[in-house]
Amino acid sequence: MAPDETGSAVVTGRAYRLVTTGCLTILIALIVVLGIVVSWLWYRHWHDGNVNSRRSEQALASILKQARAKADDTARALGTTAATDPATDPATDADALTEVIWQRTEAPVINYNASRREFTATAARSAVYDEAGILPGGGPVKVTRCLVFTYTPHPGRAWTSRVTERDEDMCRPGTEIGGRVRLAWTRIAGMPAEDLTRAGVQKALDPTGQRRSYDVKSAARRGDTVTVSLVVSSRGPGTTVDQCYRFTRPAAGGDGQNSATAVPASSCRPRG
Repeated sequence: MAPDETGSAVVTGRAYRLVTTGCLTILIALIVVLGIVVSWLWYRHWHDGNVNSRRSEQALASILKQARAKADDTARALGTTAATDPATDPATDADALTEVIWQRTEAPVINYNASRREFTATAARSAVYDEAGILPGGGPVKVTRCLVFTYTPHPGRAWTSRVTERDEDMCRPGTEIGGRVRLAWTRIAGMPAEDLTRAGVQKALDPTGQRRSYDVKSAARRGDTVTVSLVVSSRGPGTTVDQCYRFTRPAAGGDGQNSATAVPASSCRPRG
């Protein structure tokens, strides 16, 4: 082999080794960088998961804390109402006590069990927390608990309250009823005065007569006020939940929805 060819081969070999070494060095560097990135992402995922879990638990604990405070406040209000007006005994005027409970809990479904002399109010309660995350998808997150408030009177003693958590399925009927009450409230508030009859309100709420979500029991005028009593229902597979509501508004109309009210009642029987 000629001297120039030998030198050329040596140079080529060195260049090849340099290129190979350089590529290997770059590859190792990329692997190291990729390992650092993966480790960092794993750590952030683990860290953010712990942070979000803690925030979710705090939000849920806050719901329960507020619910218990609200239950205690409602129990005191029931005791005050009974002391102020002895006629508001559950056996004789469950409607008045139902209204006291609704004013403080805004529970869409409130039942009175006469045999146990006990009120139960079912409502979903929510709280919002900020979800941590390095990727899109973080931000405000709402958590919800289904709660049942129980109120019981005791002879010679104050009312007692109890808050229990239930499966979210138990609150779905109440959520549906709450939405339907708001719709009924809007329609009744905007109806012409001459249509505020039992048949007129039934047609306004259920034009096709097929939904069976509303059953208007009465529409009575007393002085300048019209009171509409109706049963609002939620129907699901194997279960039906009914709640009576009483809507009031000026007989001749008024300031739109601001003049109408909707309050749950223990039953839709005509008041004596």
